[in-house]
Amino acid sequence: MTWPPAVKVCGLMRPEDALAAAEAGADYLGVILAPGGKRTVTAERANVILGGLRPRRVGVFVDADEAELRAAGQAAGLHVLQLHGDEPPALADRMRAAGYEVWKAVRVREAGDVLAAAERYAGSADALLLDGYSAAAHGGTGTVFPWEAVAAIRGGLPAGLRIIAAGGLRPDNVATAARLLRPDAVDVSSGVEREPGLKDAGAVRAFVQAVHSLSP
Repeated sequence: MTWPPAVKVCGLMRPEDALAAAEAGADYLGVILAPGGKRTVTAERANVILGGLRPRRVGVFVDADEAELRAAGQAAGLHVLQLHGDEPPALADRMRAAGYEVWKAVRVREAGDVLAAAERYAGSADALLLDGYSAAAHGGTGTVFPWEAVAAIRGGLPAGLRIIAAGGLRPDNVATAARLLRPDAVDVSSGVEREPGLKDAGAVRAFVQAVHSLSP
């Protein structure tokens, strides 16, 4: 387990916001490459947004096939593929073999959802990204999942399967979530925005500082 957790700032749509996140100390910068979302960008635009910044690049997809993942990964210079649909473990295996890190998102309503995903994807995905369930979208809704219930089963998850906490995190609650869940990384998007796709640089700094200030 990484401690303090690494930080990912997602839903980036502007180069200035990516730069602010990198300067604040984010470890991962995320772009939405699934079509039809409020924060969706093209892979080519993502490459411009993320520029030559140090943090690792994460692309978010929903049920993209292998050819789409490979093309977008190359065009955007991605390091991590974050899969939010019903992608099978075999696809994660193939993308890892192609050199990508794979995070499988889980829309969590109860702890059993995490256990089921861990059983299915352990050995295929590098990490499970735990997001709050919403019928409105596959992610990015700012919905919190039941932290306490998931914390109770955290120790029973497979060794080597990293956990990333997402969903409704903000500068004022990320420390509480991290202490409960002991994740390897935390992921924020709407919690540091003035409006969808427009980040608040001060909120980004406050979020990263809240994580970096966590004691062992």
